[in-house]
Amino acid sequence: MNTPVISSPYAPLQNDTFIRACLRQSTEHTPVWLMRQAGRYLPEYRATRAKAGSFMGLATNTDYATEVTLQPLERFPLDAAILFSDILTIPDAMGLGLSFALGEGPKFEHKVRDEAAVAKLAVPDMDKLRYVFDAVTSIRKALNGRVPLIGFSGSPWTLACYMVEGAGSDDYRAVKSMLYSRPDLMHKMLAINADAVALYLNTQIEAGAQAVMIFDSWGGVLADGAFQEFSLAYTARVLAQVKKEHNGVRIPSIVFTKGGGLWLEEMDTLNCDVLGLDWTVNLAKARALVGHHKALQGNIDPNVLFANPTQIEAEVIKVLNSFGTPHKGEGTGPTHIFNLGHGINQHTPPDNVAVLVKAVHEHSRKLRA
Repeated sequence: MNTPVISSPYAPLQNDTFIRACLRQSTEHTPVWLMRQAGRYLPEYRATRAKAGSFMGLATNTDYATEVTLQPLERFPLDAAILFSDILTIPDAMGLGLSFALGEGPKFEHKVRDEAAVAKLAVPDMDKLRYVFDAVTSIRKALNGRVPLIGFSGSPWTLACYMVEGAGSDDYRAVKSMLYSRPDLMHKMLAINADAVALYLNTQIEAGAQAVMIFDSWGGVLADGAFQEFSLAYTARVLAQVKKEHNGVRIPSIVFTKGGGLWLEEMDTLNCDVLGLDWTVNLAKARALVGHHKALQGNIDPNVLFANPTQIEAEVIKVLNSFGTPHKGEGTGPTHIFNLGHGINQHTPPDNVAVLVKAVHEHSRKLRA
């Protein structure tokens, strides 16, 4: 039996803007963090990755994972850190053999394409993912209360896409073939994935994550109807099991479905605190649809970061104005967390990120004045 922890081993949070916005509480400015903020666009990240020798060498080494998670915070006044890891650690722990070639996406040695392969799947022993939890604890300590730490996982459907395809895909032919021809196998795989994701996120929370995010990166490739049955239902199964608090502290949860704007009203039923939006969604309309239940996160086009500083500022202001003035005062109401509509492009000039972060903080303060 676990003994309850009375006092936290970590420093108190100095900047809780992100957590407050997740919980739809008022903040002095709109918090900002970026998907893939620790990554290849930073020269210091590339230097650390070269030392590590490979992506997995980086992700599985506690010191390196801590170092790269903190790198963007040394450069930019971001309001949250996100664990440096990959969405595919769970299938790797299931024995599928994950690898990354430089300049290429992830690949699995073993694909899950038939009854025998699905029958072998099981929720993995979390000890196989100890390197992730060690990194969470190490990063949380290194942050020393500066900003909160976000843990994450891929969604059950997104994991299934990679497990069946064996890599990224242009047409998702293999995974959709299984979905339509053997829905029983797909449901079995998704149920195992959902229970694995829930356990994985809960273990990250126990290790020190202060919020958790589910990346449903490929939910938007599904047909209407199939999205609800094969993605949304299993994201809901994850959220039904994920801790809402730990040691008496509330742990917000975020769901991001790329291409999911069509289904916002249905996603409003999810037991999460925040819905992440890609750049195709109108923030004002999203706020009207779901802002009375969920905080919204997003959603500037990442390619805006290739424009000149004046244009970047103008586009940031457009996004903030589209959401409108967030909730002010006591209680709860509509709130916004500024982010990209997808991950930052590896060719992004770091100076342009500094322009974006500064513009978010400055204009969002004016909106509240």
